[in-house]
Amino acid sequence: MTYASLSDLIDRAGADEIRQTADRDRDGTPDAPVVDAALMHADNIVNGYVRTKYTLPLVSTPPILRTWAVSIARHFLHRNGPPDYVTADYKDAISGLKDVARGLVALPDASGTEPTPTSGSFMSEIPDAHFSNPGDWLC
Repeated sequence: MTYASLSDLIDRAGADEIRQTADRDRDGTPDAPVVDAALMHADNIVNGYVRTKYTLPLVSTPPILRTWAVSIARHFLHRNGPPDYVTADYKDAISGLKDVARGLVALPDASGTEPTPTSGSFMSEIPDAHFSNPGDWLC
């Protein structure tokens, strides 16, 4: 599932920025393979975090995932060092994805329904106590 498109990148960054960062052959238009690579990079990062809590592929793309994917792809396109505001957007996207992975942020679909979460159960074991009365051991 792709979370963002070239038009999403242009909507966020503007046609001039995308042309400047994705036109590697200097013909005046963004190179499709360059844009596709940036979008795939973003998809892979998003999937890595989202799959820890949700079954993939999602039925629809929550708007926040599109926003984060655009920020990640945009950062990737700036191969010679992104401006600070692009880096800040990227860091915000990664932070949000980490919150999804931790279960702090739930992802609704377009209808507002939360996608099916994966099993989030875990087991732990507490070791046996070594002292019957921990306060007495120094006496």
